[in-house]
Amino acid sequence: MLDNTFKSEYDPQNIERRAQDYWKERHSFEVDESSRTGPKFYCLSMFPYPSGKLHMGHVRNYVICDLFARYHHQLGKKVLQPFGWDSFGLPAENAALQHKVPPASWTYDNIAQMHKTIDSLGLAIDWRREITTCDPSYYRWEQWLFLKMYERGLAYRKEATVNWDPVDQTVLANEQVIDGRGWRSGAEVERRKISQWFLKITDYASELLKDLDQLTAWPKEVIAMQRNWIGYSEGAEVYFKIQGEQESLTIYTTRLDTLMGVSYLAIAFDHPLAKKAAQQDPAINAWLTKLKNLKVAEKDLATLPKEGMLTPFVAEHPITKAPLPVLIANFVLMEYGAGAVMSVPAHDKRDYEFAKKYHLPIKPVIRPADADTQNLECFTDYGVLFNSGEFDGLSSKEAKIAILQALEIKGAGKAKQQFRLRDWGISRQRYWGTPIPIIYCDKCGAVGVPEADLPVVLPTKVQLLDPRSPLKQLPEFYVTTCPKCGGPAHRETDTFDTFMESSWYFLRYASHNCTNAILDYRAEYWQPVDLYIGGIEHAILHLLYARFIHKVLRDLGFKIGDEPFKQLLTQGMVLKDGAKMSKSKGNVVEPSELIERYGVDTVRLFIIFAAPPEQSLEWSQSGVEGSYRFLKKLYNFARGWAEHAVINAPELALNSAKQHSAIEAWNQLLSQVNRDLASGHLNTLVSGTMKMLNLLTSWNDAELAPLVTKGLKDLLRVLYPVVPHITHYLWQELNFGEDIGLAGWPQPEVLEQREAAITIIVQVNGKLRAKLMATKGSSRERVTALALELDTIKQQLDGRKLQQVIWVPDRLINLVVT
Repeated sequence: MLDNTFKSEYDPQNIERRAQDYWKERHSFEVDESSRTGPKFYCLSMFPYPSGKLHMGHVRNYVICDLFARYHHQLGKKVLQPFGWDSFGLPAENAALQHKVPPASWTYDNIAQMHKTIDSLGLAIDWRREITTCDPSYYRWEQWLFLKMYERGLAYRKEATVNWDPVDQTVLANEQVIDGRGWRSGAEVERRKISQWFLKITDYASELLKDLDQLTAWPKEVIAMQRNWIGYSEGAEVYFKIQGEQESLTIYTTRLDTLMGVSYLAIAFDHPLAKKAAQQDPAINAWLTKLKNLKVAEKDLATLPKEGMLTPFVAEHPITKAPLPVLIANFVLMEYGAGAVMSVPAHDKRDYEFAKKYHLPIKPVIRPADADTQNLECFTDYGVLFNSGEFDGLSSKEAKIAILQALEIKGAGKAKQQFRLRDWGISRQRYWGTPIPIIYCDKCGAVGVPEADLPVVLPTKVQLLDPRSPLKQLPEFYVTTCPKCGGPAHRETDTFDTFMESSWYFLRYASHNCTNAILDYRAEYWQPVDLYIGGIEHAILHLLYARFIHKVLRDLGFKIGDEPFKQLLTQGMVLKDGAKMSKSKGNVVEPSELIERYGVDTVRLFIIFAAPPEQSLEWSQSGVEGSYRFLKKLYNFARGWAEHAVINAPELALNSAKQHSAIEAWNQLLSQVNRDLASGHLNTLVSGTMKMLNLLTSWNDAELAPLVTKGLKDLLRVLYPVVPHITHYLWQELNFGEDIGLAGWPQPEVLEQREAAITIIVQVNGKLRAKLMATKGSSRERVTALALELDTIKQQLDGRKLQQVIWVPDRLINLVVT
């Protein structure tokens, strides 16, 4: 008979509440380094900004992560899945201005709201390890880390030209400038020079590049993006003397084979020579003033209309001594190289366009290897040198070596390896962020805050009146004394770039309650993160900065390995009507409404089934309803078997060809879903479970009924990572056990070990009298015993004596009687 708790209709709200209560009461997902046996598995989704409402992109990320966490737990591993909040940043300030509330209040209210929604998803999270990056207990250690880097020369301050967002009132990194506008505000970015704090990520450029080879479980496109961003190149520095000037112009090039074709030099608008030219020429000064709002993102340079002005300076070719004009060009940036380039119009498209516009000389010096002359006006490939004096006839590869030797002899150049990567500017002129722990003293300069005085706490009872940071108007915050001399001093009022908080949070989860160090042995135990899941938009900055900080902490003595993330999965966006879900487009689907109507298992099933994780998911209401129908079908099937008490019948050995055929079909499906999950093909995993349920429903006769118990146990365990609530409920109601999460993952090998059943012909004195089923390879004695138990054979042998047994293995037995 059915237990009274086994409802007649599928009731997801009741089922999911019951399952979640069970997990919470038993602390099912809390894991310690000493608890349980088996290898560790650290499964992590990128933590969210607490915007207040969970969107479907969040839900997809967390459901995929939860699926893998539960699966690896079924495999017997010790699984850690923590959660936290990336809670500093501009959105809180903008919301505070709009709603006239302190950013801290807005942030913590949103965290409470989002926590409730995430709880409803039934994720296997160890909530004891929850971190919030705006909590002083978290950013205290971030300040400590910065000071350690400052002591080691990895943090420094300098005046730099920056991208200034006039609306958000803060500095932006180059990659935060999109089409010349701020990535959040959309305002046109300005160029300003201000003092900034930097981290020397360039000191780790070589290692960051080399260690990409270790990341064999990362998407190839992400590896390529990181490799290109770091941008290693082998080339040479060439020194061009400037007539009448003491210092030479240093230029880096990877195309030394084109040196004999240089016809002019181009410098950035903020190069020292450009400023000197502006002092001498009012027209140049006026033009440079206009360039202050230049678009600076490197990808904009290719499409930027080329403009320039001739300076009074003339350079000297390092080999031919020919005079070369020096021009200021808007496509040259001071941040890249030394803010100067040698221009070879015949072999560079950008230089060619500029030379044509300003009627500058174009001198071809490289031709294709299979041609006597260069037919193209601008030939950019490698080839053979001509029109190059002593280097004529050399290949580009040979010419690079020969020209470098000539420059070195003259003291006019040297070989150099260079990275495109630039140091990480971490200063932000906004309020809601981690205070930079530096004190300025007129006598001692910049002094680090003593470790005993950490954290430097950000005031939270602050009412924002405009985008400017109120820290500059709070003497109680910035007025202090110098830790060295005790004299009057003031604090740094800039705050850290929020990428700082997300560059080490995954380590702090492990050491979440450590009060005397940034990390302890637990971080060493859990590293690396075995599976890291998040959006492709973080493929460069977040991942690069996290890799950098991880290596810094390693070099500070923490035994955490070289790389933080073993495997990376970048999930696609959630779309509706072909567009990304957003409030501005009016196409947002609220997770809470779906959960209330269909239950969280339906939402989870649809998200996993609708598309492979790496691809975009197109929202479909019919798809959601189809997922709901499948769960109802599963529920009704399980309840029907339980009602007829067949579900608890003992599993029997195979004794018929029909049973053997059924179990072989089951094995194929179980093997396929195992392969799908192991390879990350989650959508086909779900389609495989649908086929499994269809196969179970076809086993509806007495001969196959004993197989259903095994099949249903397998199906529920396969579905558990996808829809944990209904499978947990059915597992208990069908008396399969207390906790399906501890029941293990079904392996098809167990089923495949069953021996095949075959049909044996039974004759008496050479005449067919019966047939029986036996396992292949059965012995003569075993088959004889089976035959003698058959009623028809007993009738034939009644009163007669068995004289001989003729045995043809696996085919026939003939009983000779008298």
